[in-house]
Amino acid sequence: MTHPFLGIRPLSVQRFGPGEALADPQPGDFILTHNPSWSAKLVQIGQRLRYHGADSKYAYWNHTALIVDEQGHIIEALGSGIAQTQLAKYTPTEYHVVHIDASVEDRQEAVNFARACIGQHYGWLTIVSIALSLLTGTKFSFGFDGQQICSGLVARALERSTAIFRPEPSHIMPAYLAKYYQVNPEEDTPVADTLKPSALSSVAS
Repeated sequence: MTHPFLGIRPLSVQRFGPGEALADPQPGDFILTHNPSWSAKLVQIGQRLRYHGADSKYAYWNHTALIVDEQGHIIEALGSGIAQTQLAKYTPTEYHVVHIDASVEDRQEAVNFARACIGQHYGWLTIVSIALSLLTGTKFSFGFDGQQICSGLVARALERSTAIFRPEPSHIMPAYLAKYYQVNPEEDTPVADTLKPSALSSVAS
């Protein structure tokens, strides 16, 4: 039996072109962007094998990271491992910020999870598992505890909010997150009135 795709609408999505920057980062939101590393390029190649037709637009992104404080720190899975870096590093390129619809408590849980993952290894075996799944159609997946790819890290953090993912979260790709949150690379959506930064200020940094 084929299950319908589950998705959720974010509060809003903002697009930032090269040279533009988010003025008020909020913990628990996440970004979709482009990473020039070869691991991210492998992810994008895999996405293009799975996302076709109307869904092909979601393969536009190959990297994602979670915003963890109002100072613009992010946590991301890189080839060298999971680390805390700065959103400002992506100012030279384009990125979209997804403002999730979640409580202060849920946002804090997402941030806490991501911070607990700092220092873990990149999920190279997960990449192999995803590749085999894409090429053969098998549902079997494998990987090591303590290893994650960028989108798997963000998906597992977002599960601490209202997100419910059908695939194994550790194997989710950036394109899946884009489709789940209905992020269109051709659209630039202003921040919704329902997003109130002051209501989120109690999320610990």
